[in-house]
Amino acid sequence: MSYQTTVGIRHYHFDDLRTLLARASPARSGDTLAGVGAGSREERMAACMALAEVPLQRFLDEVVVPYESDEVTRLIIDGHDAGAFAPISHLTVGDFRDWLLLDSTDAATLTAVAPGITPEMAAAVSKLMRNQDLILVAKKCTVITRFRNTIGLPGQLSVRLQPNHPTDDVRGIAASLLDGLLYGAGDATVGINPASDALPRLARLWQMMDAVRERFAIPMQSCVLTHVTTQIQAIEQGLPIDLVFQSVAGTEQANRSFGISLALLREAHDAALGLKRGTLGDNVMYFETGQGSALSANAHHGVDQQTCEARAYAVARAFRPLLVNTVVGFIGPEYLYDGKQIIRAGLEDHFCGKLLGLPMGCDVCYTNHAEADQDDMDTLLTLLGAAGVTFIMGVPGADDIMLNYQSSSFHDALYLRELLGLRRAPEFEAWLQAMDITGANGKPRPISSRNPLLLGLPQLATAP
Repeated sequence: MSYQTTVGIRHYHFDDLRTLLARASPARSGDTLAGVGAGSREERMAACMALAEVPLQRFLDEVVVPYESDEVTRLIIDGHDAGAFAPISHLTVGDFRDWLLLDSTDAATLTAVAPGITPEMAAAVSKLMRNQDLILVAKKCTVITRFRNTIGLPGQLSVRLQPNHPTDDVRGIAASLLDGLLYGAGDATVGINPASDALPRLARLWQMMDAVRERFAIPMQSCVLTHVTTQIQAIEQGLPIDLVFQSVAGTEQANRSFGISLALLREAHDAALGLKRGTLGDNVMYFETGQGSALSANAHHGVDQQTCEARAYAVARAFRPLLVNTVVGFIGPEYLYDGKQIIRAGLEDHFCGKLLGLPMGCDVCYTNHAEADQDDMDTLLTLLGAAGVTFIMGVPGADDIMLNYQSSSFHDALYLRELLGLRRAPEFEAWLQAMDITGANGKPRPISSRNPLLLGLPQLATAP
């Protein structure tokens, strides 16, 4: 079905819903690279005007990637909850925006309708919203998950402690782990991006993190961000796996380029559930996404990168994850050119993920060849904090020495907590107080040279 509108004396025609969504997207380098973005600001505004009049029901009748050839589309359509959709089924995209911004549309209402919202609906309404709209609605969404602690409570900010090392040296990783814990980071997860995929080397990382957790009775969960097939193998060998990690994308073809399928993710999910390692809950998956991943694999099917990104959230939603993280500026300026585009994309991703019912975090990051700097990241970090982001990254000095990109630091989390009065996961915060790392107000305390963590963790890391 085609869509059309008139702006002044110009008449604009859009061949299908996929084209309309792409033309309505805010400007970004990836859509220009793919040849799907609007050719002018006027065409973009015309597309937004036409998109505002599209009924939400249309997104169930007209798919942007063919149903017959794409398992993500089949997941979206076959898993759609018609009952949850019913209260908003009569709305257009423009009406949906207005409804989301109503004071009466509260957290409970948004939780109830989330299973009825498709990724394309979420992407469409985000294209009609200003940044403040994205922040305000995302703030109203409450998504709570549990493994060994409770993540996503209102007024809470969690941190993934990211102790990467360029050679996977256990002592170097342990030093970063100790640094992060003493700054009160790690309640989302302690997650290592390994340099190697060799299982014996990875086993040492899992074993070290689990030994630290058990020795100091830390209510945390850990993961090693290697391929899901390696993690299944590790589970079969009896290694102490808490969370199963995998990068996911919004089309079957893009996921195939990652070496995964929905069936493989189900196998991993079932394997992790079978370990029964969670003490408070069974949210065992951790997914990462990023705008441009489908395009970089030439697997976007002519769909704009933000809609592709939202479709990745359908994959994540199917497995009830503990954490979902958009690594927003990591892929590079070919997809998000500068700070302005990265900030907008981060707010879009967080909004769409939360609207779809996901525990959404963001790696507030950029590569050194992008037209962005740490001031841009401070802006995005602050806006996401106001929007109720579930978690951010904690990297020593904000400089990832293994992946070679700029992220957020332990200090950035302290800044955001101080500015907005945000607390950690309650179980983790209670542990920090018991260890005399923070006070009852959640703020860091001076660390004694006799602190058991300071004395004992290095010994665990150097043990044979």
